[in-house]
Amino acid sequence: MVNEEGADLQYSREGAIAEITLNRPKKLNTVTPEMGKQLMKIANDINDDDAIRVVILTGVGEVFSAGSDVKVLDEYGTNWQLRNRKDYGRAIWSIRKPVIASIRGYAVGGGLELALSSDIRIASKTARFGAGEVKLGWLGGAGSTQLLPRLVGYGKALQFLLTGDLMGAEEAHRMGLVQELVEDGELDTFVRDLANRIVTNPPIAVQLIKHLVRVSESTSLGVGFEYENDLFTYCFTTKDHEEGIAAFREKRSPIFRGL
Repeated sequence: MVNEEGADLQYSREGAIAEITLNRPKKLNTVTPEMGKQLMKIANDINDDDAIRVVILTGVGEVFSAGSDVKVLDEYGTNWQLRNRKDYGRAIWSIRKPVIASIRGYAVGGGLELALSSDIRIASKTARFGAGEVKLGWLGGAGSTQLLPRLVGYGKALQFLLTGDLMGAEEAHRMGLVQELVEDGELDTFVRDLANRIVTNPPIAVQLIKHLVRVSESTSLGVGFEYENDLFTYCFTTKDHEEGIAAFREKRSPIFRGL
């Protein structure tokens, strides 16, 4: 088991599952500029580590994240430096392995964008979501206007972003923002079980599926079909494909190695 801990951020790996934990519970797990830099490094390390197949993103305590720490925004420097910051949402978005956001309590502002930058969102029934930046004079700069409409549609996204209202977990689930709702005490177990089910599948195919689904959001259906077929064919060049067929014939569980 690998475990690296900082004052504000924890990163650990157990087997094929990595876990990134925001660790500022007294500050509602808000994110600082330094944490953004750390998250970018962690994302790069995860992409370079073939042993990692799934990532869980969560927060310590009863809050997922309230986004950027507004009290230290001036640490980004000039407006130009703010534009070119190491963005924490973009860090999570850059991870090639599947990322599961485990959400309890508030996921607001940049915390919502961390959730949106993940691939699958599992929330406790008491979770709350919000994009209140508009009430402070700005808008989310880590993907809320780009990612939310793709999940919930144009009108719902605008209603949510323009009002800055909070949304309960049940509504978030109905809209498609959240994939599963569970009792608070069952959240960690549910997310870990989901991660383990993904881990058993061939990592090359898993990463290619994530890549193709993202491609589908920005390309024509015809091009997407062709690209999907190319990567489908590529999977047949892997040793994992041979293992999958052998295991099926021998009526046993396959052991995929990412080869």
